[in-house]
Amino acid sequence: MGKILEKSLKDALKEDAITMGTKQVLNSLKNSKLVVLSRSVKKEMFEKIESDAKKENVPLVNFQGTSVALGRLCGLQFRISTLSFTSITDGNIKSILIDTEAENKK
Repeated sequence: MGKILEKSLKDALKEDAITMGTKQVLNSLKNSKLVVLSRSVKKEMFEKIESDAKKENVPLVNFQGTSVALGRLCGLQFRISTLSFTSITDGNIKSILIDTEAENKK
């Protein structure tokens, strides 16, 4: 996964500008700027988050790793299947989306 996402995650964690957990992300979509979903998210929940995110015009990133890998990327010792940024620059969002698209095409 891209270095931009990794740096953005670390910055957001320091600033407490991140929401973790599927239910918490669903409840806070209105305040979210970007949602990241790991491959570990169940299909029904993925579709629910995806449709709600579209309604709120929140971009979605499919993290190609598992919830364990996403947790590690955040520097945490537990699984994170879903997270959202409550504060992130538009430039970082665009860069993360471009990185993710390029990685998904590989």
